[in-house]
Amino acid sequence: MNMWHKGKISVLIGLAALTLGACGNQSSTAEEDQSLSKVEEAKTLVVATSGTLYPSSYYNDSNELVGYDVDVAKEVAKRLAVEIDFKEYNVDGQVSSLDKGEADFAANDFGLSGDRAEKFSLSEPIKYSFDSMIVRQSDDSGIASLEDLAGKKAAGEPNTSYMKLAESYGAELVTYDNATNDQYLTDVANGRTDVILNDYYLQKMSVAALPDIPVKILEDVYFNPNETGFLFKKEHKALLDKVNEILAEMQSDGTLKEISDTYFQTDVSVKSDKAIEMVETK
Repeated sequence: MNMWHKGKISVLIGLAALTLGACGNQSSTAEEDQSLSKVEEAKTLVVATSGTLYPSSYYNDSNELVGYDVDVAKEVAKRLAVEIDFKEYNVDGQVSSLDKGEADFAANDFGLSGDRAEKFSLSEPIKYSFDSMIVRQSDDSGIASLEDLAGKKAAGEPNTSYMKLAESYGAELVTYDNATNDQYLTDVANGRTDVILNDYYLQKMSVAALPDIPVKILEDVYFNPNETGFLFKKEHKALLDKVNEILAEMQSDGTLKEISDTYFQTDVSVKSDKAIEMVETK
């Protein structure tokens, strides 16, 4: 009997220790995730972006930082009742700024690739799209399909999913560091490069904004339906959840559609009904 009581007590103590340990871990996790309280206490939301990606993040004729992602981020800050501070980097720099704690989230037409998904989270989508290719007007850069990328010079920032896809199809990569759209398009037009793989809506607006550069989107070659949002460090769930709550409000009250219409002349905050081919990196 005494042995049974001793065993029961031991089990109870063990369960209590496990319970306390679990509570301790939850408390520790909660204490570590100060992402939302940090923003609220500082009364400032720090957002990483590029300032060079039209029409998501760029400078207008009045030298003001604007764009779809930028304006949505500004509205999020407004609804959080805090100021917003944009810090500009190339894509790698934006991702690194989250790792280093220099920014609360990144706003620059971000998707979530396999590698990136290990360390980062994406907000609820603010844009649904698909991918396309910009080529020369005169000869389509000799490209009629993804298979024709072999031996062609593909332009873009290093380590993006677009460049990885182009490389897997045999393209030679020509990398840029936070270059502007006119530089990208001019290099395709003059033959320094042959093709740019990127988001369809971004490409559509870029080509329309620079009509004197003889490039175009390759017709009827559309692939990889995708969604983009704001990029967060995975541990910063409190801030992510709050931003998602605000984005849901903005979708419900028509604010996302209004901002989208301003920059894309269509509502990219809802899914397209186009049939788009799904392709993978080879």
